[in-house]
Amino acid sequence: MQRHTNITFSYYITQLLDHKKTFFAAICCVCTAVVAGLIAPLYYKDFFDIISTAENPAQEVTKLHGLVFVILGFHAIGWVSWRIAAFCAAYFQTESMKHLSARSFEYIHKHASVFFNNTFVGSLVKKVNRFGTSFESVTDNILWEFLPLLIEITVISVYLSYSQPLFFGIVCVWLVLFCVCNIVFLRYKVQFDEAQAKLDSKATGILADSFTNHENITLFSACVREKQYYTATQDTVYSLRRKRWNLDTWFDVVQYFLTIVVECAIFYYGVNYWVKGILSLGDLVLIQTYLFMIFRKMGSFSRVMRWWYEALANAKEMAEIFDTPHTIIDRVGAQSLAEVHGDVSLDNVCFTYEDGKSILNNFTLNIPAGQKVGLVGPSGAGKSTVIKLLLRLFDATGGVVQIDGQDVSSITQNSLHDCMSLVPQDPILFHRSIIENIRYGKPEATNEEVIEAAKAAHCHEFITGLSDGYTTLVGERGVKLSGGERQRVAIARAILRDAPILLLDEATSALDSESEMLIQRALETVLVQGKTVIAIAHRLSSISSMDRIIVMESGGIVEDGSHHELLSNADGLYNQLWNIQVGGFAHQ
Repeated sequence: MQRHTNITFSYYITQLLDHKKTFFAAICCVCTAVVAGLIAPLYYKDFFDIISTAENPAQEVTKLHGLVFVILGFHAIGWVSWRIAAFCAAYFQTESMKHLSARSFEYIHKHASVFFNNTFVGSLVKKVNRFGTSFESVTDNILWEFLPLLIEITVISVYLSYSQPLFFGIVCVWLVLFCVCNIVFLRYKVQFDEAQAKLDSKATGILADSFTNHENITLFSACVREKQYYTATQDTVYSLRRKRWNLDTWFDVVQYFLTIVVECAIFYYGVNYWVKGILSLGDLVLIQTYLFMIFRKMGSFSRVMRWWYEALANAKEMAEIFDTPHTIIDRVGAQSLAEVHGDVSLDNVCFTYEDGKSILNNFTLNIPAGQKVGLVGPSGAGKSTVIKLLLRLFDATGGVVQIDGQDVSSITQNSLHDCMSLVPQDPILFHRSIIENIRYGKPEATNEEVIEAAKAAHCHEFITGLSDGYTTLVGERGVKLSGGERQRVAIARAILRDAPILLLDEATSALDSESEMLIQRALETVLVQGKTVIAIAHRLSSISSMDRIIVMESGGIVEDGSHHELLSNADGLYNQLWNIQVGGFAHQ
């Protein structure tokens, strides 16, 4: 907890220093308002002393009116100061929360794919949001609670220690007991706050996952089952929340009891001192006013401290992410790829997952610039892993992956990705318009360039048939489009990007025969001219025209040649796969 609290504070303090002018202006205004509020009761004392001792009150009216105006003046100063502090806080808090959200966004997106594979997207969203709102809670507590309380306790304690030592002693004993109780209680309760934050994130992730899989839930008639699963999580969440609330209530009882005891003691000794003439009525009013201010602040102090710990517990999960180092990073001094020709080389490459599962073993493959290569083989052979290593979505555990003779781990990730276009098997689109999704491959592209790319990918026809055309929103992950339509949009995006290396991962798997034929023509005539192409395919007919076909099995290369060369080997794996597919089609 302490380490992650330190991480949280380091980010929060950085933001406060970035807006130090408005932050310190808010502090100055709060100090002014609190001091004004402490000075006003001194004039209350004079006011009540005059009333209680004046032999002829009519003669004191002018003086009393003057005191009223002075008191109102200090209250006005306090009111204005609080308002200015609120305006300052509104500025630096919103700016800081915006920057914290942006930093969280950037840091999370710099994590490798495996991080997202193991994390609920919904829980990540909640963690990012809570990291910003926790900053608001922490700074609110500092400005509106801790700072005023510190000033009030300091000033009132100094006053009482000089003028009324007995009352000062009573207040000190009460403060010590109060603080000890708070510390013990909060240290006990923080474990439940952290557990609550984790459960909230988990519940949010389950909820988001259910929305993503709405169609599956409907088709499998699983709504009741999923509701039970979600409700079981919510039962745990709210059971823990109820326990936290009950703990808060019991502590409020203890706190209220301590306050009542001290208040009774103050009244008892105060009245006795007034009867004996040691205190004037004004002194009694002043002491009661000051003590009421402390009691009011300390009464809310325990709640504020609970909110403080809850805010830190909420921020802790994002702090844990900040504390998790990125696994794929640019090396110090990494250079950008300059002019890329498209030579691809994997030399004795090995790759093993964290769980120990080996995928590639001393894998070697050299692809000259401009060559079109197909990767085929049974599932689990390592085909997609080759693509991911080229994109550096993973780092090889052995060997070297090179582009134009440069180790991909020694060049910047941005320049590496800029030289490649990927058309995945299941393209995921942004919940934006179609034109925005296509333009994502080249943000500066004109509308005319986007339309030309769409025509080349044979998706212009279906786009113009939509009610809103290119401005049609595609839905989350592109769900408003069919699988084939999403794939053609992804191909249009790759055409527009015009990168020297093209990676196709089952790029036509979701297309019907006619659409596949059109896309194959587009790939042959527009996309692949002069480009290095690496295409993964299970449908062997889609890569039969490639310059070269690599047959993979168990993380290695078992065959390498053209389509006709591989078919001539009757005992080869490619020949077997081809006969299975041709036989299957013939049987159908």
